[in-house]
This record gives sequence, structure tokens and C-alpha cells, in this order.
Amino acid sequence: MPFNALVVERNEEGRTSASVERITHDDLPEGNVTVNVAYSTLNYKDGLCIGPGGGLVRNYPHVPGIDFSGSVETSDDDRFSPGDKVVLTGWRVGEVRWGGYAQKARVNADWLVGIPDGLDERGAMSIGTAGLTAMLAIDALEEHGMKPDAGPVLVTGASGGVGSVATSLLAALGYQVSAVTGSSQSQDYLRSLGASDILDRQALAETTKRPLERETWAGCVDAVGGTTLARVLGQMKYGCSVAAVGLAGGAALPTTVIPFLLRGVNLLGIDSVMQPVDRRQRAWERIAQLIPRRHLEEVTSVRTLADLPQLGKDILRGQVRGRVVIDVNA
Repeated sequence: MPFNALVVERNEEGRTSASVERITHDDLPEGNVTVNVAYSTLNYKDGLCIGPGGGLVRNYPHVPGIDFSGSVETSDDDRFSPGDKVVLTGWRVGEVRWGGYAQKARVNADWLVGIPDGLDERGAMSIGTAGLTAMLAIDALEEHGMKPDAGPVLVTGASGGVGSVATSLLAALGYQVSAVTGSSQSQDYLRSLGASDILDRQALAETTKRPLERETWAGCVDAVGGTTLARVLGQMKYGCSVAAVGLAGGAALPTTVIPFLLRGVNLLGIDSVMQPVDRRQRAWERIAQLIPRRHLEEVTSVRTLADLPQLGKDILRGQVRGRVVIDVNA
């Protein structure tokens, strides 16, 4: 029985195009679990894969979508049975492998996590890869000593997917959150998620010759990288940590080793793609316990497969706020 998928094609001249097409089970890649996909989401990597690929896509035609939620249709693995509610993030799905922008997906059982109590399929994708990354970042910061009474915690790129969920989770944990955004229209939105203070991103966008500035932050979830991350490192309190989760502001890091040597600052790299399944499961369970349900609605908008070609362009231009959930069956 044919079903819908967003398929990206590349012509002989190297140009790509994306459109909703009808495909069948026979088109799906190998795997031991087939999932009836309910929802996927929009992420920066998806924007790259919908467009020219950004070096992520190896073969065409390609179905993007780096995460999805749904119910198991068939399984050759004892860990999953038909009807089980599952979520998938990472493992290069949607990049090297076909992903969640289809009504069905076939994957390896090792890549799946059961949706924890307290979340449904849509809620799991309101969180998605971005929210899981935010939780992993907070886990790492707390493992390195971050506590609510140590001072304010900075979230850069706060109006984006990772930043929005990080702001909500940190506030739920009792932290004083300072949110950095370039959008004046996002201030009320971020305060509704629990941000105590709003900083204009221009305040951190310029380089400085001083390797150290006033000790301000007890922790930071940084989704920007580049000059912003360099400035933040010089503003961290002694012995505190930054969790680097993105590079919206660039991959270069124009800084020195001084913050690490004189203040004992820690720079923690956060990867959600290849995280072991036990850490993923713990992170999802913690999210289900912490995330305010009203925040899931506030950070989420729902769109369709047909909207994705334009959405892919929008997210690469920084024109997407919060979490965009894709209803693949709409």
C-alpha cells in the first residue's frame, strides 16, 4: 500500500529538489523494526538535507527527518512489539539513512527508545532531538557541579529549538535563566518559558581583546558557537562549565586558553547523535518528569510534509522559532 514521504532528488547538475511523493514498503531501507510514523520535527540538519545536503546526505533519492515518533507496525526484535510507542533521534537517521519525513520508517531496533509515561507521540516530538540535546546538556552541566544556588545560567540562541526547551527545563529545575536572543518579539515568549532576564545577542556578538571579563555565569547552554561562545567562556565563574550544543554563529572559536587555565572553566561538547541508549532513556524519563505541559504547547507549532520545502529554507535563515512538529499524516 503506497504512503506519503518527502523525497529529495538530485539531478545530473547537482541541483536538489524536494517534494511529497508516494512510496511503498519495498522502497524502505533495511531494518528489523517498521514504525508507523505519527510525527517528526524540523531541525537545522533537516534544512540542510532538504536543500543541497550540507555534506550530510550520501545517496539520492533521500528521505530526510532526523527524528520521529510513532507506533511499531512490525518487529523482528524481542524488545519491541506491534503497537509500542517509540521515539527515534540521532544515529544519522535522516542524514546518511532515510528518516522520519514519511508515514512509515524501517530502522534498527537499537536506535529506538520507548516513549516514557507522561508523554504521547506529539509531546515526544515537541521535545524531539532539540529537547533531548537540551536535557543532555543540562545533565552534563550538573555532573560538573552546576547548582541552582550558584548564580544565573545563560542560554544562547534561546528562541530556537534547543534554547527554548533548555530555558523551560532549567526554570523547572529552579535555575535563574538569562536568555540570549536576537529577536525583540521573542522576549515575552522566553519569559513565559521561565527566563528571568533577556539579553540582546549583540551584547555577545563582538570580539574582545580581553580574554577574561567579569565572572557572571554559573553555567551556560550554548547553541551559537563562534564569537558568542568565545565571549561566554571569558565571563564564566570560576570552575563553571559551558555545554556546547550548536554552531548557528559559526564553527570557529576565536578565544584563548586563558579561561581554562586561570578560571578552570570547562567546555563540554554535547552530542545527541551517538549517545548510548541508557543515557537517552534516562534523559527522556527526566524530560517527561520536568517539562511543564503548557510549555510544550507554547514552544510548538504543527505543520505538514508539504510545508517542508519552504520550512527547510526558513530554518537555515534563522526564521524559525521554537519547535516545529511535522504531522506526517496530515
